[in-house]
Amino acid sequence: MSLSQDKASNIAQVLAEALPYIQRFAGKTIVVKYGGNAMEGDELKASFARDVVLMKAVGMNPVVVHGGGPQIGELLQKLNIESRFVDGMRVTDAATMDVVEMVLGGSVNKEIVSLLNQMGGRAIGITGKDGRLLEASKLTVSR
Repeated sequence: MSLSQDKASNIAQVLAEALPYIQRFAGKTIVVKYGGNAMEGDELKASFARDVVLMKAVGMNPVVVHGGGPQIGELLQKLNIESRFVDGMRVTDAATMDVVEMVLGGSVNKEIVSLLNQMGGRAIGITGKDGRLLEASKLTVSR
């Protein structure tokens, strides 16, 4: 791979600026929230995956926690299941929860793992439900 003088200079500058952060967080577990607009468009997805693989390559231990609201909403619409929100939070009945689990664990998670592995990473995907990693209780909102 050949680089122009300008591109090589830019890469060197970015790495020099990143060095204190690389040194500070090497060996640490870093939680990366991936969602929203960053999940749209192949170029942004690839950039995200490269950045996470780079974090691991320089000694950090990234853990990706992802969203998928638009993908959930899209499938709910296709299945004619109405989405309800209260104060910006999705009201999740049993039918909606089935869709949420299917989209996040089956579709979105698999795509992210695949992207990371294509970029040279060694990613695996788990859901919060696996091994009862996460448990939730009903949120009641008083008005």
